[in-house]
Amino acid sequence: MKIIQTALLVLLSTIGLFCTAQQLNKSTTQNDIFASMDANADSILRKTGTYSVSIGIVKDGKTYTRHYGELDKGQGNTANNNTLFEIASVTKICTGLLMAQAVLEGKIKLNDDIREYINGNYPNIEYEGHPVRIKDVISFKTGLDRDLPDTRELRKKISDSTAFYFRKLDEPYSKEKFFKDLKVVKVDTIPGTKYKYSNLSLELSAHILENVYHKSYAELLKKNIFSKLNMKSTRLNVPQGKKIANGYNENHVLMPHLINHLWGSEGYLKSNLNDLTKFLAYQLDTTNRIVRESQRNVLNSKENWYGYFWDGIEVADNGKFCHKQGGAYGTQTFFTVFPERNLGIVIIVNINAPNTYDEIFNAVLRIVEDLKPESKAKQIYGYKLIGDKVIFIYTHPETLNAGLINSVNVAGSFNKWNFEDKAYRMTARNNNIFELAIPKSQFKKGEMYRFKFIINNSALVTAPRNAFNVEKSLDRNLTLKVF
Repeated sequence: MKIIQTALLVLLSTIGLFCTAQQLNKSTTQNDIFASMDANADSILRKTGTYSVSIGIVKDGKTYTRHYGELDKGQGNTANNNTLFEIASVTKICTGLLMAQAVLEGKIKLNDDIREYINGNYPNIEYEGHPVRIKDVISFKTGLDRDLPDTRELRKKISDSTAFYFRKLDEPYSKEKFFKDLKVVKVDTIPGTKYKYSNLSLELSAHILENVYHKSYAELLKKNIFSKLNMKSTRLNVPQGKKIANGYNENHVLMPHLINHLWGSEGYLKSNLNDLTKFLAYQLDTTNRIVRESQRNVLNSKENWYGYFWDGIEVADNGKFCHKQGGAYGTQTFFTVFPERNLGIVIIVNINAPNTYDEIFNAVLRIVEDLKPESKAKQIYGYKLIGDKVIFIYTHPETLNAGLINSVNVAGSFNKWNFEDKAYRMTARNNNIFELAIPKSQFKKGEMYRFKFIINNSALVTAPRNAFNVEKSLDRNLTLKVF
């Protein structure tokens, strides 16, 4: 967990900038939001080598957008709210919403064998008598291959040419060939037991939706999502004359755009920041039953979960955290919502490099920290020394739902950072306070230990800004010293 201090409006003299704000009053909150966007955009530009960064934030019903850099080096063509980007796997969230709606309307059931809704006979889509169910599909636990056409060989050796080979493989691939290949795919484990990312599952989902609604996948997207949200520019196929923003790989080689002659439900949508911030606002509407269903813990996991095609839904010190990354050949989009904080953030960069995901993920976490209420006076955080005990204490914010917490652990240099150490499992003392007493004798006097809290064995708690005992590193671990 990395936090960056706000600052650096001097950035504006060195990078291109386009900004808008809707429904805003001039206030410290607005200034803090823009300052955080500026600082984090600068960090992303420096650390990833991307030419362009676009950031959209929806907070408490208000929308903020800014754009930095240029789409193509030396061209001065800064993106704006209408610039079309390939949003790749963010498309999956839209497919997930359609699947959630189908479940709520009784068109499909979570425990149904998917073959009930697929044209043709597929005895191969099961494992030792265990069928692939709808709930396995939406949670990436089918055991099915990653892609059709099969891309495994191409993924073994990545080079500047790989994207062009992918495109060459996809260009002639038709639905007819898809169903022919589907006859020979293998399910490699009992469905529902093992996570396995599968674009194949998404294309099957689009086919299932078409069969139960008797409408094309594109029509379903438009009717049930885009028209309702006034997302006028988001679509699978861009009209002639409309330009999609260029994207680059880590060596700044211009990358081709994606191509898809199937349904495109796994990653073929194009959108702009204007539409994506509308989509953020929709995903923050906790009164909407389709949204709630799409973010639900379908498999009742005690750790993180996937909802309907999210990359992950976790519970941390910022509450429920839903995130999805979309990676095209030359762009990456990170789409995330914190429903309990009424906060959504989307970041788009026009580079796809090995470190891009980590940098934009961490930028999101920094922005969230920047937008929290002002910290109180500095204090020792996370533990107290009482008698011969070290009392570890985690306090979940009272405004958040502590009922989503199944466990809180302490991990640190004193237990080799073992996140699942049962000896360091905390006990709930009331609705939002968790404690653990450890004898001082288990710690060497005067030695500095580092530690963090882990919620549900998956989410690391960010050290609060008013914590006095934080090491000066990007990880911002809490520190402990026994006297």
